[in-house]
Amino acid sequence: MEHLWAPWRNLYVKHPQNTTGDVFAAIAQSSDDETNLVLARGKSCFALLNLYPYNTAHLMIVPYRMVGDIDDLSDDELFELMTLLKKMKAAVTAAFQPQGFNIGLNIGAAAGAGVEQHLHLHLVPRWRGDSNFMTVTAGTRVHPSDLASVYAAIKKHL
Repeated sequence: MEHLWAPWRNLYVKHPQNTTGDVFAAIAQSSDDETNLVLARGKSCFALLNLYPYNTAHLMIVPYRMVGDIDDLSDDELFELMTLLKKMKAAVTAAFQPQGFNIGLNIGAAAGAGVEQHLHLHLVPRWRGDSNFMTVTAGTRVHPSDLASVYAAIKKHL
């Protein structure tokens, strides 16, 4: 029997997320940044680790205001979203030395938005060969670090 250890899942199992409301709004209003994996806060946006990362240090930048489309952001919100993206990219680079990044928005359910009513920008670090047989054959991602360690590594560079 094969085992895939995923200790970071305890955070979700022990503290299930609010699935009936806007999870990002709830996190934005909370002051417990470490538990919620919030890395940085600005005036109109905040950055947090993705609880279900595609890769190590996969994070999101989220406006405090609930909007579902980039067209609904004010110029100030859009500017801060990009400024915080740049800051987080630099911190992830310093902490993990990725060889590339995927950066994107999923707008609408048809585009893959998991929380379509609250826009969020993904920053996904990439390394050559980071896709392996587990992803291809088992639909499973293997992460070399737990979320708490990733959080601490990025915070050190902010």
